[in-house]
Amino acid sequence: MISPEHTLPEPLPAGVLPLKTEEVMPATTYDFNDRDVSWLAFNYRVLQEVKDMSVPLYERIKFLAIYSSNMDEFFKIRVAYLRGLATLKKKTQKKLYFDPAKVLQQVKRIVQKQRAEYLQLFKNLTEELKQHHIYFISNEEVSQDQYNFLKEYFYTYVMPLLNPIYIHENIGVVFLQSDTIYHAVRFPDNEGDYVYALIEIPTHSLPRFLLMPEVGDRYYIISLDDVIRLFIHQLFPRVSPDEVYSVKMTRDAELYIYDEYTGNLVDKIKKSLAKRNLGVPSRFLYDSRMPDDFLRALKKALGLTDADLVAGGRYHNFRDLMNFPNPFSPALENEPLPALRIKELDESPSIFEAIEKRDWLIHFPYQTYDYLSRFLWEAAENPHVSKIRISLYRVAVGNSRVVSALIHAARAGKEVTVFIEVKARFDEENNIKWSNELVRAGAKVLYSIPGLKVHSKTCVVTYRQNGTQKRYAYFGTGNFNEKTARIYGDIGLFTADPQLTDELLTHYDFLRRKVERIDSKELLIAPHNMRKQIYQLIQAEIDAVKAGKKGYIILKMNSIQDREMIEKLYEASNAGVKIDMIVRGICCLKPGIKGQSENIRIISIVDRFLEHARCYYFYHGGEELLYCSSADFMTRNLSDRVEVAFPIKNPDLKQEVIDMLQIQLSDNQKSRIIDARFSNKYVKRKGKPVRAQIAFYEYLKNKYPQE
Repeated sequence: MISPEHTLPEPLPAGVLPLKTEEVMPATTYDFNDRDVSWLAFNYRVLQEVKDMSVPLYERIKFLAIYSSNMDEFFKIRVAYLRGLATLKKKTQKKLYFDPAKVLQQVKRIVQKQRAEYLQLFKNLTEELKQHHIYFISNEEVSQDQYNFLKEYFYTYVMPLLNPIYIHENIGVVFLQSDTIYHAVRFPDNEGDYVYALIEIPTHSLPRFLLMPEVGDRYYIISLDDVIRLFIHQLFPRVSPDEVYSVKMTRDAELYIYDEYTGNLVDKIKKSLAKRNLGVPSRFLYDSRMPDDFLRALKKALGLTDADLVAGGRYHNFRDLMNFPNPFSPALENEPLPALRIKELDESPSIFEAIEKRDWLIHFPYQTYDYLSRFLWEAAENPHVSKIRISLYRVAVGNSRVVSALIHAARAGKEVTVFIEVKARFDEENNIKWSNELVRAGAKVLYSIPGLKVHSKTCVVTYRQNGTQKRYAYFGTGNFNEKTARIYGDIGLFTADPQLTDELLTHYDFLRRKVERIDSKELLIAPHNMRKQIYQLIQAEIDAVKAGKKGYIILKMNSIQDREMIEKLYEASNAGVKIDMIVRGICCLKPGIKGQSENIRIISIVDRFLEHARCYYFYHGGEELLYCSSADFMTRNLSDRVEVAFPIKNPDLKQEVIDMLQIQLSDNQKSRIIDARFSNKYVKRKGKPVRAQIAFYEYLKNKYPQE
């Protein structure tokens, strides 16, 4: 049983106004946070981890990398999208809930402020590295011995990869690859005019950061950027290292594939992939020390506008810090949390036999991914398994045990049907590669449904023996990806429940175009019944409170943006329903506002694992209904994607997830309060310290004792 008692967000201090949402809406409607400003607040929570001195040094460096990678994607997708909206006719823009030009201005102000703090944090970390005898040095700080070492490295590995791009007025606009670092240089020609050139930093072929030979007990690291600066005269004899400035272009990377109901969608995506780097600029990041006339020359040569320009520091692509060398000290990284095992599953001769006895939950990354791999490989090798149906959204790049098992099953003569979502952003190419491998093995591969993304993560296996037929299913909140399962917090359910497996088969009939609609009783499936059923579950809590009974909801997800769903939660709050939410990222719901959301509390947890599981809990008159899902409360998830929410019916497993939610709601170490002004204040650290991810790991370790 779970208690609805909770502490609501503190009221705003006197004289402090919330950030404007910039949404154009009548005064009588509810208030919402702006989606993109909310996302920037989330990314700042990532930056807060860099400032948290309880986080090991190298983990803080990785959070710098995560922040940078997140910001790159934000500019590729969201900023490019907003700039596109800003070009629409004013008549069309009036149909929006916001003014894209004003949101862009607000975004720019926030990004500039965050970037200044980010660069200072990078500087602080390099100073802190020195306390551990690790020195990140520039080309100006290289000793003679280091110069000799780097000279050999430059001539052997670097120089053969450098191909200067000269800028001339008669060659038109110069094209730069998206998210690639370049050095911009200039030098006077014989007539006194400047010659301009760009050099791509070959980070696709060489490490961004080079660990040099130690000197005594000191370790020295230098960037590839500075190695090139050090020997720039080998390419341009008249250029000195202090006249080299790094630049980086970010381009619109969205694939504009609209609802097309004819033609080969896969071929269209392949063509779009080939054009991805040809997107219009959404950001040109440059070294702020660059002289104004130099910047103007680049702006003209690259076909940029003032809106494209973003001032930065000496280095770009801080996402490469994810591979910053740690020369000697595991103590500077997180203490390992070995994936836990479940004794009963390990001792069962067949995973199908174990699932036949009862349902099983696996919590990634706390518990091992081996059980899902075993499920698929046993299905591939068991002679009684005749069919496998699975939907893949993102799978591991490189070797995938999941896809290998499916290929093995197809080659063994089993009927393998794989639905691959080739519109999975930034994974389209990898998904198409695996689909080709599966087809060659004899699997039946189904591709994207025009107008819908298939985001569900499910699998059903048909098992025939002695004239009887059984089905075993897997439902997940995360992808079939053993690599991301090491860092993404997700939930997977194994079940042989006939109702759930039958409804899952109907789901696959829809994916195979055999039925037009799904009428499920226990599964919530978007875009069919998920929105309607969730509305009804919220309404049941409203009705309970109006009848003088208890009403309580817990929602855990990555993001909430859908206005209709938010309005329904506002309605529940106004009726007196207590609502606790755990939202990692985008949150357009404004909690703690009188007459709108004073009964809603929202926290966000950012820690060593990425919170990715979606859970919906409803008190439901004491019956306690609990669903886990692949779907956030985004309009795209509820209306424009195929999603599945599955009930946790086993009482023990249901309590296990409820306990997880209780632990997370009790977190007073890594949870931040989501409020109307994006303050990102930590939950007050009173009482016994609770760090949810570590506490839940210990919870599972105690519940499932290890050998």
